[in-house]
Amino acid sequence: MSKIFESPAAALEGVLFDGMTIMSGGFGLSGNPESLIPEIRKAGVKDLTVISNNAGADGFGLWMLLESRQVKKMISSYVGENKLFESQYLSGELELELNPQGTLAERIRAGGAGIPAFYTKTGVGTVVAEGKPVESFEGEDYVRETWLRSDLSIVKAWRADPEGNLMFRKTARNFNPNMATAGKVTVVEVEEIVPEGTFDPDAIHTPGIFVDRVVLSTINEKRIEKKTVRERETA
Repeated sequence: MSKIFESPAAALEGVLFDGMTIMSGGFGLSGNPESLIPEIRKAGVKDLTVISNNAGADGFGLWMLLESRQVKKMISSYVGENKLFESQYLSGELELELNPQGTLAERIRAGGAGIPAFYTKTGVGTVVAEGKPVESFEGEDYVRETWLRSDLSIVKAWRADPEGNLMFRKTARNFNPNMATAGKVTVVEVEEIVPEGTFDPDAIHTPGIFVDRVVLSTINEKRIEKKTVRERETA
């Protein structure tokens, strides 16, 4: 049965509710589910917990859900230069659970793999470890971290087939594949939908078993957060 939906709004129909936890792919502005986020804003669901490396940038990505005051808590690695994110956190309006980036990635991967907890050296002896069990292995201390899972994962991929098999393109791969495995429902927007049988099985990054719904992207702006170029050499 085809998993393809006709629009981003249709792909999210029936899965959104107040107080839910949403994983949103992307790193900086690369690999953001640009078409799905505006539909979540339009739906008006509130008190959301959002798991994402960061929260977009001014006027783009998850910033839209912060601006509409739909997010109660962020579980993130990088606040970055998102002034709205910063101001809402400092004012106490927004809860924030800050994670080392590798720990965040592993917590998401663990959620998809069914591993409720693991140990890591990262954060031992810092505020990151406060309130968490610490154990010693081979003479070294490790802090216990727990998995992350979501009611909904929204993912941006490059290509998909009707069965939901996915390919990602370059750095847009980032958090997206792990998040696709860790959601009760996974909705994926893609730049291109290809016929069944197009993919070499060895080239599939995320198997369709993890994907519930696929929709063709309506927004592919792909903003550059900070454009840096080298000076042109003089002759």
